[in-house]
Amino acid sequence: MYRFLLSRQWVILTLVALVLIPTMIRLGFWQMHRYEERSARNQLVSDALHAKPVPVERLTSPGHTVTRDQRYRAVTATGTFDTAHEVVVRRRVNSDETVGFHVLTPFVLADGRVLLVNRGWIPANGPTQTAFPKIPAPPAGKITVTGRLMPDETTAASGIKDLKGLPDRQIMLINSEEQAKRLGAEVLGGYIAQSAPEPKGDSPELIGGNPGDEDAALNYAYAIQWWLFSAAVPVGWVVLVRRERRDRAAAAVAQERKEAAPAPV
Repeated sequence: MYRFLLSRQWVILTLVALVLIPTMIRLGFWQMHRYEERSARNQLVSDALHAKPVPVERLTSPGHTVTRDQRYRAVTATGTFDTAHEVVVRRRVNSDETVGFHVLTPFVLADGRVLLVNRGWIPANGPTQTAFPKIPAPPAGKITVTGRLMPDETTAASGIKDLKGLPDRQIMLINSEEQAKRLGAEVLGGYIAQSAPEPKGDSPELIGGNPGDEDAALNYAYAIQWWLFSAAVPVGWVVLVRRERRDRAAAAVAQERKEAAPAPV
C-alpha cells in the first residue's frame, strides 16, 4: 500500500522534508538568539540613558576606548568651545534623511584637556557638498554641557569609508586619536552627542533618534514562525502520503471494476 514511497519523486520529497525540519529549527533558535541580544542591548542602552549624569572625566580619559556599558551614558563637562578648530563630519543625515554635516567642536576643559562635542546636524548650505558650511556659533565663555558619551567611530562599525584628501576642516569619521594629532592636545577618548543646552534657533539640530528601541519582539515572532513551519513540514508530509494512498486505492478499485465488467456484445 505504501510502496509508492520508494518512487524517485517521493524519495526526493522525503529528503527535502528531512532537510527542512532541522534547518527551520536552527533558524528559529538563531532568531531567538537575536531576540535575546537585542533585548539585552535595549536594556543596556535604557539603563545608560536613565542613569544620573556624571562628569565626563569619570568615564573617559585620553586614549580611553569607550566601552559597551559606557555608551550613551549621560555626562557633563564644564569648559569653553574652541570654534577656531571646529570641523564638520560629512555625509550625515537628520531625522528627515536629508544629507548634511555634523558639527564637531573641541571643548576645552579647565585642565586643558579637550572633549570632542558633536553639537548636532546642519544642512549642506554651501554651493556644493565640498564647500565648508556656515555654522551657527555655540555659546561663548565658560559653560556646562550635557551629552551622551559615544565611542570613536570606525569604518567597521559604521560602514562609512574614511576618505582621504578631503577639503580643509572636513572629516568622515569622529576619532579622538586623529583629532588629538590634529589639535596637538590631550583629547578624551570618544566624544559626546550634545543634548543640553539646546542651541538658539534650533540649529545645529541636536542628534536625537531612539537608541535602545530595537524591535526585539519581531525576532521573537520570527522564531515562533520558524518553529511552526518546522512542525508543519511532517504534518504536511503525512497529509500528502494519506492523500496519495487514497488516490491510488481509488484508482485500483476503479481498475478492478473495469476488469470485472462483462465484455460488450
